[in-house]
Order: sequence, then structure tokens, then C-alpha cells
Amino acid sequence: MSLKIRLARAGAKKRPYYHIVVADSRSPRDGRFIEKVGAYNPMLPSDHAERVRLTEERIKHWLSEGAQPTDRVARFLGNAGLAPKPAYREQPKKSAPKKKAQARAAEAAKAAEAAAA
Repeated sequence: MSLKIRLARAGAKKRPYYHIVVADSRSPRDGRFIEKVGAYNPMLPSDHAERVRLTEERIKHWLSEGAQPTDRVARFLGNAGLAPKPAYREQPKKSAPKKKAQARAAEAAKAAEAAAA
């Protein structure tokens, strides 16, 4: 049984609230879970103490049992010092102009330099 530490959505429409739970990876997002180990309230400001609540002992226990945190939960654990911080994904580069467009831009720059001189 592969275990995940993940978010389970709760709360009303347009007012999200998440429980941090340990669940079998095959169970539905909001379905059956093994244990609730924390909570996340994204409606609170990011510096608020109650935004992310974690039960440190139980999270350490489940990590030692082999539970894998999801990306978002891994960030929470990294910020709390319970696990190494995950490397943030690099921002994708915007697509550069193709070769012909780059050549035209280079020619235009040379012509502008020549006109300025």
C-alpha cells in the first residue's frame, strides 16, 4: 500500500479549507483516509500562524513509515523544518523568436548603429 500525505478539500463553495491527511494513493481526494495530521486554510494571510497547522510527531511517524508528501505538502513540511525543502521548479522560458526573425533583428541593429555613426 503506497501512502501519501496530501490535501483533502473541505469548506464551502468559494471558501476552501484543506485537511492534511495520510491516505492510500488509490483512494479519492476527499474520500477515505488513514489519519488527519494537519490543516491548511488558504483564506488566511500567508504570515498568519493558523494558516498551516501540522501535527509534527505524527508526520514524522508517517514519513518514517514511507509515506510520500505531495508537492504542496512537501513545501509545508520544508517550511516547518520536518523535511528538506523541495527545489522549486524553474519558470519556463518564453519562446524566443525563430532564426530568421533573430537574423532580421541583428541586421536592423547593425543598420541602426551605422545610421548613428
